[in-house]
Amino acid sequence: MERADTFEDLICWQKAYQLKRNIKKVVISNFPRREEYDLKSQILRASRSVTANIAEGWGRYHYLDSNKFYYNSRGSLAEILDHLIEARDDKYINEETFLDLRQQVLEAIKVLNGFIFYLKREYLKSIKKS
Repeated sequence: MERADTFEDLICWQKAYQLKRNIKKVVISNFPRREEYDLKSQILRASRSVTANIAEGWGRYHYLDSNKFYYNSRGSLAEILDHLIEARDDKYINEETFLDLRQQVLEAIKVLNGFIFYLKREYLKSIKKS
């Protein structure tokens, strides 16, 4: 894996960013006004948290310091999935939209997990060289 010049080069950030854009389209257009400060706000904040934590983790110097932000990002992805389940159950989004967004969440988690494991391997290799 090549060194990323910016967090925008990270595939995990790109996947999370696209998910965030897609959630904004669905949330803004489909959620009722009464959810403006509840579920709608929570899912938007969680989607922003995912990309922001990846960016902050990338900006940290040490693996152990940056890794906690990647774990926070993974937690926010799980939170998004929970909110999407609630949105589907409350009929704010249809099953097709739910399944599409769910797949995007799971793909983002998969790619982020891969990035976390890659960084761990690289860190362990650097320790062995020392």
